[in-house]
Amino acid sequence: MISAKSHDRTHGEIPRPRSEPSRSTFMHTPVLVLNATYEPINICAARRALVLVLKGVARAEEEHPRFIKSPTFSIRVPSVIRLLEFRHIPRQSRALSRKNILLRDRNTCQYCGGVFPPNELTLDHVIPRSRGGASSWENLVACCKGCNHKKGNSTPAESGLHLFREPRSFNLHTSRQLMRMIGPSDEHWRKYLFY
Repeated sequence: MISAKSHDRTHGEIPRPRSEPSRSTFMHTPVLVLNATYEPINICAARRALVLVLKGVARAEEEHPRFIKSPTFSIRVPSVIRLLEFRHIPRQSRALSRKNILLRDRNTCQYCGGVFPPNELTLDHVIPRSRGGASSWENLVACCKGCNHKKGNSTPAESGLHLFREPRSFNLHTSRQLMRMIGPSDEHWRKYLFY
């Protein structure tokens, strides 16, 4: 009987080091999105960036050394992409959405301070909807499932929880600050963020 380890060797596969991110994790790596004029306008996941590049909507300006391979071709994972046509970006708040709330709150539970993958976070109404709380930038925060369960239908004070940061609208200025915070983890971003 052949062990799994020797079986891998017979097929020429080398086990991946534990420190290297898996393909699915790597596809969620942040990618800086530039307008056609090289102005930074957004951050998206590597998966979305690859779709934009393959559709011919954007081109990769900077790339990671890692490749994504298919049976017919391979492509490097982008670090910075640039849209090929100029997009007018309104200078107002971004659309209120789960994605943007999580981006604003940096995937951090606003009650316990834990950082979680997006699928392990919920959105919490600081003032519950049943008590007249609105679905607005100022009343929605990222919240882990444990804290959301603990808070239930009460206010933070009633449940003994405290907000780390007062929720605010997510405008272009906030976006640029986030880009600068994430940017140092990828040296390719530096020249586009005007440090």
